[in-house]
Order: sequence, then C-alpha cells, then structure tokens
Amino acid sequence: MSLKVVSRSFRTLSYVGSYKKIRDRPLKLYCAAIIGAGYVAYTQHKNNKAEMKEIMSLRSYMAEPVTPISQLEKNPDDMKTQMELLIMRIQAEFCKALEKEEDMEAKFKVDRWTRAEGGGGITCVLQDGRVFEKAGVNISVVSGTLPPPAVQQMKSRGKNFENKELPFFAAGVSAVIHPRNPMVPTIHFNYRYFEVQDKNETHWWFGGGTDLTPYYLNEEDAVHFHLTLKHACDSHDKSFYPKFKKWCDDYFLLTHRGERRGVGGIFFDDVDYPDRERAFAFVTSCAEAVIPSYLPLVQKHKDAAYGYAERQWQLLRRGRYVEFNLVHDRGTKFGLHTPGARIESILMSLPLTAKWEYMNVPAPNTPEDKLMQVLKQPRDWLKIENSKSRSL
Repeated sequence: MSLKVVSRSFRTLSYVGSYKKIRDRPLKLYCAAIIGAGYVAYTQHKNNKAEMKEIMSLRSYMAEPVTPISQLEKNPDDMKTQMELLIMRIQAEFCKALEKEEDMEAKFKVDRWTRAEGGGGITCVLQDGRVFEKAGVNISVVSGTLPPPAVQQMKSRGKNFENKELPFFAAGVSAVIHPRNPMVPTIHFNYRYFEVQDKNETHWWFGGGTDLTPYYLNEEDAVHFHLTLKHACDSHDKSFYPKFKKWCDDYFLLTHRGERRGVGGIFFDDVDYPDRERAFAFVTSCAEAVIPSYLPLVQKHKDAAYGYAERQWQLLRRGRYVEFNLVHDRGTKFGLHTPGARIESILMSLPLTAKWEYMNVPAPNTPEDKLMQVLKQPRDWLKIENSKSRSL
C-alpha cells in the first residue's frame, strides 16, 4: 500500500467528518480505521486499473462481444467467458497482422450478426486485396438445443448422449486465408470450446488445430511452421505434437483422391484432459502460435514472381480445398445441421476462385509433382521419428 493512497484515504475521512469521530478513540482503533480505509482505497484503485485494462481490451476487438459486456463482467471465471474473450482477442490480433501486410486501402469488412436461437458471431472478411484474395476470420458464440441430426453427428464421432435433443454452448474462432500469390501458402486454423447438458450433467471439451496448404512446396517453410506448433505443444505436454500431428495428417485426407489437403500441422478434438484450466491454457498457446507460424511465410513470398501456369495450378489445388470442406469437414457438416445456421459464415472458408480440370496429372520431377508426392505420403518434417530410432 503506498503512502499516497493512505494519505488520500485519511483526507477523505476528515472531509466527511469521520476523522473527528474516531480521533478520540484508542490508538489501535484509530490506526485500524486508517489502514482499513487505505485498503479499501487500494482495492478500488486495483479494480479501477483492471476495469480500465478490460475496457482497453474491448476497444481493441473487431466489434463488441457477442455476449453482453455486463454478463461477461459478472462471470469472469466462467470458461464460457474466458473462451469468448480469447477468441475475440485472437480474431483482432490476426486481422490486424494481416492488414499490415496489405495495401493501405485493403481492410477487413466486419459483420456482427445475431442468431435467433441464441448467441451470434463476428465475421471479418477481406476480399480482392493485393496480397490476400480472400481472408476470412470468424468467431461464433452460440447456444440453444441441438436437434437429432446434429446429435447424430456427435455420436458418429464417439460421443454417446442419452437425450435426443441437447442444450449446448459453443464458442470458437475459425480462419482460412487464401493468398493471391501461389508462392504464399493457405492457412487454416480453428479453436473451439463445447459444453453440452445431458441429464443434468455438463460435458465439455476443446478441439481445433492449425494446418498449412502450400501450392508450391518450400521445405524450409514447412519446417518453420511445424516447429512453431511443436513449441506451443511442448510447453504443455511433449506427447501432444507427435500425436496431434498424426491426427492432422489422417484428418485432412481426401479419401476419394488418396491425397492430403496440405503439409499438415496439428489437429485434435474431444480434449477434456488433464483438466479444464490446463486444456484451455493449451488451446491458448496453440491459438497464439498462429501469427508467428504464418506471417513470416507471407512476408517471405508475397512479392515473389509467378506466371500463368503457377496461377492455374493454384486454382486447381483450391478445388481440392473446396472438395475437402464440403465432403469431409466436420465443422462444415455440424454447422449446416445446427438450427439457425448462418450459411455465409459456414462457407466463409471457400476461396473466391477455384478450378476443376479433368485428369490433371503433373509431369514427373516438376515442382507440382514434388508437392503431390508429399500430399500422398506425409513427411516427418522435424525428423522426430529418426531421433527416436537413434535414441533406441
């Protein structure tokens, strides 16, 4: 407690006449009154600083939170509040980082929407920029009751619930960046939190991941990307990266073509361990790793030379991206089965332009063929398996 705070408290007591009342009391009570008043003032001072910090944070978001601010302030320790504030921050930080790589006039359009069934979201989209042909960064905070089709989607993933309809809460941030230059890779990330009420019991879990989809393979870029994600995982559990890297390789697979969508990253779902606070801390680290994993690649390649052939290959690979999102992606399927689903936001991940060409097969030993070999056979970019073999 600073002398200035105690002094200010003492003067306040004098001004309202309280000092006169306690002046003639025993010294212990007199000191206690000063210290007590000082503590109250100090606590108020701390609260004011905290409130001011929160107000400053709110001003830095892309829009006002979906949940009323008064409700967020009443429940600061609720995981629903913590997750909403996290995804608001991640959205704002990522959008502003991307805008810095663009020309001055290229800005995100901010679309704040509400959902009649409960909640809403903030969709931020930048289109037709010099660097980013389409960049979408979306958050959603929704609640309500899941209908049978959506419950069935969960059951197909191993979630067994007894009720046919489930009260739920879901909050997440999702982004897909489609650059104009074919030498700059596409990135996708999604981090989400779920709560479901089933027979008076709350089930919760986290999911998400970050993955990279290059059009032309740059091994140095892939190593940088994976190493950044590994550092984020290792700070919580060294088993996370190899486990979630494999999960990513297996998940982003176009089974009808026998090829991956990109060079992978991390992916996980149904994470409800070791406990809610530590799971949230892990998700926070992963979300905060997006900018350092991706922005250096944008800065490195955004002004690289390319021609008509490279552009056509980029459009073909985008067609594969569309195929995965519409045929396999769980988030897209779940969104389309959710009552009051906002189609524009669900399909935000699709590129502005794409192409499908009959029987396109790259010639052997070309840059395009080099990429296809990696997509058909995922690579251990950080040589973790080799290190394990040598240690044995």
